[in-house]
Amino acid sequence: MTQKLLVYCCLFFYCSLFAQTKVGGRVIDESGEPIAFANVMFKENPTVGVITNDDGTFYLETDETYKVLTVSLLGFAAQDIDLTKKVTYNLEVVLTEGEQLDEVVVYFGKTSKKNNPAIDILKKIWAKKRDNGLNRFKQYEFDKYEKVEFDLNTIDSTLVNSKLFKGMEFIFKEVDTSSITGKTYLPMFINEAVYEVYGDNKLGKQVERLTGNRNSGFSSNQNIISFVQDLYSEYNIYNNYMVFFDKSFTSPLSKTGVDVYNYVLNDSTFIDNKWCYNIVYYPRRKNELTFKGDFWVNDTTFAVKNINLQVTRSANINWVKDIYIEQDFEVVNDSTFLLKRDYMMSDFSLNKKEKSRGIYGKRTTVYDNYVFDKEKPRSFYEAKVDPYNEKAYNRDDTFWENSRLEELNKDERKVYNMLDTLKTVPKFKRLYSLASILGSGYIEFDKMNFDFGPIFSTFGYNEREGVRVRAGGRTYFGQNDKWRIEGYTAYGFKDNQFKYGISGKILLDRKNRLIISAGNRRDIEQIGVSLTSTNDVLGRSFASSSVFTSGSNNTLTNINLSTVAVEFEPAKNLILKTQGSYRMLRSALPDIFSLSYVDSESLTGVENETNQLDIITSLEYTPKRKTIGYGVERRNVNDDYARYMVLYTGGLKGMVDSDFDYQKIQLYYRQPINIGGFGRLTSTIEAGKTFGEVPLSLLSVIPGNQTYFSIFNTFPNLDFYEFVTDSYVSLHLEHNFNGRLFSRIPFLRKLNWREIVGVRGAYGTLSDENIALSAPASIVLQAPDSKPYWEYSFGIGNIFKVFRIDFNFRGNYLDTPGARPFSVTGAFGFYF
Repeated sequence: MTQKLLVYCCLFFYCSLFAQTKVGGRVIDESGEPIAFANVMFKENPTVGVITNDDGTFYLETDETYKVLTVSLLGFAAQDIDLTKKVTYNLEVVLTEGEQLDEVVVYFGKTSKKNNPAIDILKKIWAKKRDNGLNRFKQYEFDKYEKVEFDLNTIDSTLVNSKLFKGMEFIFKEVDTSSITGKTYLPMFINEAVYEVYGDNKLGKQVERLTGNRNSGFSSNQNIISFVQDLYSEYNIYNNYMVFFDKSFTSPLSKTGVDVYNYVLNDSTFIDNKWCYNIVYYPRRKNELTFKGDFWVNDTTFAVKNINLQVTRSANINWVKDIYIEQDFEVVNDSTFLLKRDYMMSDFSLNKKEKSRGIYGKRTTVYDNYVFDKEKPRSFYEAKVDPYNEKAYNRDDTFWENSRLEELNKDERKVYNMLDTLKTVPKFKRLYSLASILGSGYIEFDKMNFDFGPIFSTFGYNEREGVRVRAGGRTYFGQNDKWRIEGYTAYGFKDNQFKYGISGKILLDRKNRLIISAGNRRDIEQIGVSLTSTNDVLGRSFASSSVFTSGSNNTLTNINLSTVAVEFEPAKNLILKTQGSYRMLRSALPDIFSLSYVDSESLTGVENETNQLDIITSLEYTPKRKTIGYGVERRNVNDDYARYMVLYTGGLKGMVDSDFDYQKIQLYYRQPINIGGFGRLTSTIEAGKTFGEVPLSLLSVIPGNQTYFSIFNTFPNLDFYEFVTDSYVSLHLEHNFNGRLFSRIPFLRKLNWREIVGVRGAYGTLSDENIALSAPASIVLQAPDSKPYWEYSFGIGNIFKVFRIDFNFRGNYLDTPGARPFSVTGAFGFYF
């Protein structure tokens, strides 16, 4: 998330579109206070209108020419303003208390839930929603066209004349104006895609086949593309909640909407020969994740004809000033309304001030050519195809002219050529490179096909190495590379030793994602910080490189790890992997921390180093995960998917001097869930058992956390190696209320803090044989076997939008020597 939020700061460009009537301004009362949720419409056509923002501002634009603007609100005298010009900005409308015209029925304040005709209509929408749309048919097919655009907004003379754009002034020759906000903007990225969609409601199956895709701007940068893909969040206005940027917004059509929205029956008229009601809605309270807007609904099917939704300015969401959605539905026959056009605009900005500059992210989706009840066999929906259709990415202009379901305007057509020109400007290339470094953590050397980094891993500290510096890089020819080599070297100024790691992987079959990889690492690591871990050659332990730790960070291990692995994906998001690993493990600080074990064949009876050959087979399933890229590496677009994993490890004694023969089975489950308007719950369950006798270096350590950072899936009040097991089960629960509770407290409401609670526990056992086998002189081996160990925490997130602090309490085992009953940890990050 941090990378995605940093990425949008680098994007720029231009465009122009002129409507017939534009009007914007502010509505205030006689004392100068802003009036929120006032109704602003054209008197000649009351169906074209908006509701003022929290600060009383509004903007209205239409292709038609209108002469009179009507502004009204219950309890105030309505005003008709003559529009003498086609474009009128900075209009100030003062409403005075008094009678309101009978035909204007928009309310301010709380409306009644009883005897409210708007809510009576809403109940009928609930009853009919499963019978509307595509649900009416057994099978369906349609074409879908998507256009995603990013624009730099609020273009003024200060920006045009700034040193930042010196040498790039040509991009400002033409500037477009948003029909939603009235702000000027410069397009800087556009992506078009055409799909064929097939679905079967009886089978519960749907497939989407890409037939064409092209983009402009930063099309080769995976970080930017990943950020753009976030706008492809699927939402349904009929669902109770609509999820954007990991936040659940209550839909105005939700059954829970009556508790968070005010509803008013505002008007009725014919639309496409269908009698429709207009319902205006707005939030009952500030700071909650809600919308304001209106919708038109048919009087017989109670299907929505069109709807607009705008996130209220007070909503507890960071870096997004506005979210605006419009959906239009097509009348197919007397009883069927199908989605025709879906438009979504997000205004990304560092703050929510009206004149603040930011980035528009806009997505337009158009649907057409519906075909129904044309049955296809189940094999059609289950057939696995190559996800990368090279032909789809190389379509000519004729294809796009014939396949677009909505034409580009004249300035959108120029974006492709203009951005190609812009990227030849040396100054722009430098700005783009800087933004790319912040987003990806790598410095690109295009001519060498090499990236240096990650730069965020340059410095660290631990007891063995002292100050540690690290430098590395990777090959990079493009986002769909079939092979990649990466590596690093590190140096500790205290032990005066170099460390290194190198790995390589190659994609042999793209359809089934058959990948072979191998690598070697010699370094210092804090093992035992994860129960269900894989032997990632270039994995980096947070404990061995933390600058700040709680207590001595001296339980470190010298590791020499070599791996070779093969993996493939027999079904979507199902990965089967087999890996051979050889590890040489010994204490990095033997005078303080021991990894020795009893060995009757040793001359001293004790062996200080473990040599171990393992064969690890894992099965991982991540349903609903979305990715980008078709090469050997892919990037996740979303993070709301479940993760299931099963690992089997077999130790082979005797082969290449391997020391132990054992088996280990481990299970892992992680699930983030958005619980409606109550926030987001993340849960993790892990379980495992080791069969056979193994020393401390191969046992399962309950992961402690001696850093000052809040790290999920660790126990912040446990020291490293405080609990060691050969059989275990662990549970972690963390719930972020996203400010729902604090929003009810007046003096906390404006801070937009978010309350976080966590509970975690672990139970495990350790056999007497394994205790006897290990010979550590520095720690006492014990497991939480008399009762489960548990902790709980209370946290506050979104402090100054970027900080989080957690107060952690130890629930039991308080009599353990050196036990930490309380700790404070924190985190830094950019989150929506």
